Amino acid sequence: MRLLNRLKPMLVWFDTQSGLDSVATKDSNKLGWAQVTPFVFMHLMVFAVVWVGFSWVALWGAIFLYLVRMFAITGFYHRYFSHKLFKTSRFIQFFFAFMGASSAQRGPLWWASHHRVHHQTSDKEGDLHSPRLQGFIWSHCLWFLAPKNLQTKTDKVKDFNKFPELRWLDRFDITAPLALIVALYCAGFLMEIYYPQLETTGAQMVIWGFFISTVALYHGTYTINSLAHCFGSRRFDTPDDSRNNALLAIITLGEGWHNNHHFYPGSARQGFLWWEFDMTFYLLKVMSWCGLVWDLKPIPIEVQKEIKRK
Repeated sequence: MRLLNRLKPMLVWFDTQSGLDSVATKDSNKLGWAQVTPFVFMHLMVFAVVWVGFSWVALWGAIFLYLVRMFAITGFYHRYFSHKLFKTSRFIQFFFAFMGASSAQRGPLWWASHHRVHHQTSDKEGDLHSPRLQGFIWSHCLWFLAPKNLQTKTDKVKDFNKFPELRWLDRFDITAPLALIVALYCAGFLMEIYYPQLETTGAQMVIWGFFISTVALYHGTYTINSLAHCFGSRRFDTPDDSRNNALLAIITLGEGWHNNHHFYPGSARQGFLWWEFDMTFYLLKVMSWCGLVWDLKPIPIEVQKEIKRK
């Protein structure tokens, strides 16, 4: 019985609503082994590249999946689910929610609810991942490993919590990365049989396409919580430490214009000036031309005037 109680926190790997009564208290910053273990495992699996080897197919697959899933995070987890900066159909909403969940960064409701708290309390008491208050490492990759941050704050996402498919994905978010792993293995297995000249295997596609790509995606995304509050320029005198950083904008497809975003989070475009690279916005614009998304919220005239005065 004691062993079963110790293993109970593992249930959250498969069902995020299970085992919550066995985690640490809400006020504790103590990390949970049930959260730390899979995070460490993801990083250790990167070293399996030594055994599976290299192929150009696997490398380009990893890059492709980094970019596609980064867009799912920046364009949909962030600009759509967190800020509602455009509208889309229910199908596209779920499709990109699933793609975002395949990044192993939890479900869309969990992600959006915590991000909304961040904007309400940015770099102030109550901020979940402030470098100023809790330190750089906590803001980068420890805050979500604390059991107190495990639950979705459903009161913050009532607008999207009404969709049963999103609630299901949020609860069973492990299904998305598992589906991607299976798809990658099958693709590599078929290439090994029918196109052996590509020197690609199922295991190789999984290591490169999922583990290497996902770990890179992890730390690319996390830089906005950590580095973008420590390094860069401040065009606007916001009450938080948000900064604009061109390098981070490249890594995250436009999220690096963080000071812009915190000054006015109501715009679908975060690169306020023409030279501020914002690939997420460009892709959303193309999707709007195709009718896949619509009503992209623009930079208002008063904000444009404020930019010109800087």
